[in-house]
Order: sequence, then C-alpha cells, then structure tokens
Amino acid sequence: MSNATIPVVDLRNYHAGGDARRRFVDEVGSALAEVGFFAVTGHGIPADLVSNAYRCAREFFGLDAEVKDKYTAKVGGQRGYTGFGVEHAKDSGAPDLKEFYQIGRVDVGADHPVHAEFGTNVWPAEVPEFEGVLTRYYQQVDALGAIFLEACGEYVGVDPSTFKDMAREGDTIVRVLYYPAIPEGVPAGAVRAAAHEDINLITLLPGAPAEGLELLTREGDWLPIRAGHDDFIVDSGDMLQNVSNGLFRATTHRVINPERSNDERFSMPCFIHPRKQVDLTPRPECVAKT
Repeated sequence: MSNATIPVVDLRNYHAGGDARRRFVDEVGSALAEVGFFAVTGHGIPADLVSNAYRCAREFFGLDAEVKDKYTAKVGGQRGYTGFGVEHAKDSGAPDLKEFYQIGRVDVGADHPVHAEFGTNVWPAEVPEFEGVLTRYYQQVDALGAIFLEACGEYVGVDPSTFKDMAREGDTIVRVLYYPAIPEGVPAGAVRAAAHEDINLITLLPGAPAEGLELLTREGDWLPIRAGHDDFIVDSGDMLQNVSNGLFRATTHRVINPERSNDERFSMPCFIHPRKQVDLTPRPECVAKT
C-alpha cells in the first residue's frame, strides 16, 4: 500500500491510450488544479541513472571549497556552481542552507539559433562522469516533462501541443542540490529552502532519499510530501498558473531543517521553462473554465 501524501498517477496509462489515457489526463489535470503536486510511477527513467546522478552529486559536493568555487556560476546563477547560503527565497531575509550546481540545455550546440540566449554549461573535470550522467538525466526528465505539459493541454481542451510547445527549446534547468548537515550559528529563521512557489511551467524531481519537502495546503497547514522511492514528484509553477488563468495551482512549498542536524539531503529538480518569446497571457479556453 502506498504511503503517498499527494495524488499518484501511472504513466503507463498514458502510453496505453484509449480510456486509460483519458483517465491519466484527468488525474494529472485534477491533481495540479486541486493540489498543485502529484507523484508519477511507471515513468521509465532508469533507477540506476538516478542513483548514478546522486553519486556524481556526492562526489562533486564532497570536493574542497576552492575546487568547487572554480565552477561558480558566472551568468546570473544559471550555469555551474552556487555556494552555500548564497540564495535567498523570495521575500525571505535569511539565506537558504544549501549549495547547488545548475545545468541548462544539453541539446543546443554553438551553431544552434537559440544558443546565444542561453549560458554555456560548465562541467567539473574532477568528476569525470558528471557530464555524461547528468546530460542523460537532463534529456530523460525534460522529455518526461513534455508528456505532462501535453496532458495539461488535453485536460483544458486546447491543442495537446499548446503547453508542450511553449517549452520546446526553452531554458529548462536541472538543479543538483546539496543540503549539508546544519552548521552551528546559522542565522535565525534560516531553513534549507524557505517557503516559495516555483516560477516556471512545471518542475519534476525524483523521490528524495531524505524527508523535509512540505507543501502548504488550502487550509493553511504544512503537509509533508511523501511518494514512492522510485517515483518522480511533479508540481506546477507560476507560469503554468498564469497561462491557465489559475486553473493549475502554483503551490507554496519549502524544505525544512531535519530533526537531526547532521542529516544531509540531495535533490535534483528539473525546472521546465518556456522560450523567452512565449506569450504567457491566459488562454481563452482556461479563462472559460475558471
């Protein structure tokens, strides 16, 4: 029996077609409209790819600070490394207790027309497998996100490609996150990730090996997010909320500090972004439904 605290969908129903696919679409749409989060099973992303990506993350974040600093992000924090305590959530005065490494589009070469819009990925030479493993992870999670955007289009009754095409060649980001053991003397109110909503279309991340992720319910209570160990978690962001005229919710969430201060946590969310030129004005079909 599942111990999930959010709705669960099975991607195999999408591929089955017919009534099973229609049921899948309804489940995805309802989950994002009512909760803003769901878990997905049967997604097809190999467990060994996820575990290898976590292994590469452990190797990188275990490097000495001066080595990691060589890869500090140079373009608005969108590519490469960002050190511990640098990022603040919107409207939060305390720093988030995390460090991370960001990877952008891996399928856009220097000769591609949109290359100039994106920063250039940087790869840590000290972790030889990092580039190959995280490139494969990016490609597979990006493709999975396209399926859910297609389902969102079907749910609201527009062309199924409507939302999916917004993200085609968009500036989608994989953020490899490390929440280290809580050090002494952290600022008052500092947590691993302060309460926020994601700004993008949708976000996908593997079921984290450590707890701490919580969502804010409509009733104003914090609900721990739990899903199957091999599931992925999906949530809708501000951009999808806006283009759907609020039909899909951008739900507030956070990562709280662990009860045991020496517990560490890793996560690898993929933030699906549209192209810069995409019009995010609410779709008339969505306005009619809200």
